[in-house]
Amino acid sequence: MGNLGIGSRVNHPAYGQGVITKLHKAAYDVCFIQYGIKLVGREYDKWEIIEAVESSEQVSFNDFEKSLAKVLRTFSDISEIVELGDKWKGGKLLLKPEDDGLQSKELTIESFFHKIVMVRDRLRVMEQRINSSKGLSDEEKVNLQQYITRIYGSLTTFNVLFKYKDDHFVGERTK
Repeated sequence: MGNLGIGSRVNHPAYGQGVITKLHKAAYDVCFIQYGIKLVGREYDKWEIIEAVESSEQVSFNDFEKSLAKVLRTFSDISEIVELGDKWKGGKLLLKPEDDGLQSKELTIESFFHKIVMVRDRLRVMEQRINSSKGLSDEEKVNLQQYITRIYGSLTTFNVLFKYKDDHFVGERTK
């Protein structure tokens, strides 16, 4: 088995799912969801490799931070800090009805953006709960996952608000 890099996701028979957070000459530091950081030898072959990341001895703290955020986002209700694009800061959103006799609604783009991010976070939690549900068949999980993917696709209009492309909504990809 080749060397795994930082950010590789594994499923250990005793500790469950985790991510490699540090490389040593003969071992990995692996952060397990329920058991914290454990030292696992590089020759260990009893775990399932969920997602392998190519080994690179030089990994920036930013890369590690992104990998850890991905794991936390996948396995918990913890939400990450998502930044609003600079050009929208201090901006206003105006909802104006066609009928001039009706009152308009104005809110800050920051508050609207916060609500969009909350929707995304809740969709991610729902995805995780669907995937870990023991009461659903694999076919039911796939069907529900497809609906969630379509929901993400419906929300791509709001990607213009995000500061970083990594935070964008992604729907179904065309082949």
